[in-house]
Amino acid sequence: EGVIKTAEVHDLGIGRSAAELIRKVQAAQFVAEHGGEVCPASWQPGGDTLKPSLKMVGKI
Repeated sequence: EGVIKTAEVHDLGIGRSAAELIRKVQAAQFVAEHGGEVCPASWQPGGDTLKPSLKMVGKI
């Protein structure tokens, strides 16, 4: 849909990871294409995703 889902601001003295940026873009694309699923922290393409629900509260 062309909507930015995330934004980051770093001080010039803080290192950045191109691999992490790409991972986040891939996660955003996955979520946009697979409604109802979300990507957990450190998710990698092909990895397990989650379906949010109240039953998950406090378990992840």
